[in-house]
Amino acid sequence: MRTAVGLVICLLLAGLPTAAAQYDPTRTHAWPGEPIDNHVHLTWASLTLDVNNWAEDHPDVVSLTSAGTSTLGKTLWVVRLSDWSMETKPNGSAKEIVYIDGGHHGNEYLGTALAYLTAKTYINGWTAGDEAIVETLQNTELHILIMLNPDGNDIDTRWNINQVDLNRNYDHYWNTCPTTQPGSSAFSESETASNSAYMNTHVTDADLYVTMHTGVWIMLYPWGKWPEQPPDWELFHFIRDDVHEQVSPIPIQNANQGLYPNCGTSRDYGYGVMGFPTFTFETDDEQFVPGSFEALEDRLGEEMDVMHYLIENVWFWRARLSVDALEVSEDRITATVHNLGHASTANATLQHLDEEGNVRWTSPLFNVNATNSTTLSFDANPTWIDPDGHWNLNYQKRVINAATWVNETVEDDLVVLVESEEAGLLLGTGLFHPMTSLLGMVLIGWGRGRRQDATV
Repeated sequence: MRTAVGLVICLLLAGLPTAAAQYDPTRTHAWPGEPIDNHVHLTWASLTLDVNNWAEDHPDVVSLTSAGTSTLGKTLWVVRLSDWSMETKPNGSAKEIVYIDGGHHGNEYLGTALAYLTAKTYINGWTAGDEAIVETLQNTELHILIMLNPDGNDIDTRWNINQVDLNRNYDHYWNTCPTTQPGSSAFSESETASNSAYMNTHVTDADLYVTMHTGVWIMLYPWGKWPEQPPDWELFHFIRDDVHEQVSPIPIQNANQGLYPNCGTSRDYGYGVMGFPTFTFETDDEQFVPGSFEALEDRLGEEMDVMHYLIENVWFWRARLSVDALEVSEDRITATVHNLGHASTANATLQHLDEEGNVRWTSPLFNVNATNSTTLSFDANPTWIDPDGHWNLNYQKRVINAATWVNETVEDDLVVLVESEEAGLLLGTGLFHPMTSLLGMVLIGWGRGRRQDATV
């Protein structure tokens, strides 16, 4: 396999632009190993060799695929990392999904390096049996598109080969901010169209999207177009405050305020269209300081600490409603709902479905704030309840309109039936539970016995 890949790489190298072909492949292939000059960067050919070797050497954790091709036909490699021996988590639930891309701008080498190092760190950690990384990959899928702009990368330019700024080419308020070279239309470029297609096909349920760049040491969340805070400001502010308290003092701001107005970005597309919680992770630009030698793991160590935090806590980056109790009385339904996640949700409903899955009753809409518990009370007539039916919570993962909807079943043992005193039964635990019926029969029999004793 390696011999075949090597032959392919040799043929590809011959077709690279002169500026890229002059790099020493022995140094770029070792990247990011021993201390190197930060101005030496990874070529697409070297990346191709590396990711194929990862897939060949670590099939238990690495699945290699392509998001498409660049304008010049270079494969846009996506390294997918997870414990592929299991389709789900050990508890049987679906794995969380994280999407990462790097290299929108071909001359922002440390952004590409951070995406590369993220993949390599999780592969190495899995191989070494690092408990935290093993647990993460048993419960999470990482999809990492390391180099989105290989044509620009190999000729050392911000733009792609068509002289377009790929991070202004997305279909979210495209070309509505002061900008340069956004392309002829949204998704006019092969690279951005491929990235969007991958998002819409393979990671639609992602609970974290990080796009990696270089320039100013900062993390940016939506919006780039507007200075106002996004609908899910509670989530972004929580992450900001928690990162500052536990991990790093890196500035974390709204992109419009923290940088400048920017439209058509992958970050705002990921949040505004896909509904992901998104960050632009900007490393500083000290890569251009000549003669600065430092191991990449040390150079980006603090950034990797932040990435570990974001990835390993991904379970919390959405609303997670949990019904603590559901009480059904003669004319009222009362529910205690707890949000275990750090994102608020809007437009939530409680539903009762019959045995065939038809909705028999739906509550009015309600909201639940991040990390909050609330008690809800609705007028209702329980005559429509199907003894063989069940209860569901229907809500969005986040407040943004594009957020994914989820439908989760309420456990039967949390449902309590409260009947009127006239019915002879005051409380039933577990709606239509067999023990409830048995208890009712005992109480009724006891009541009849008492009446007979009174007449003797």
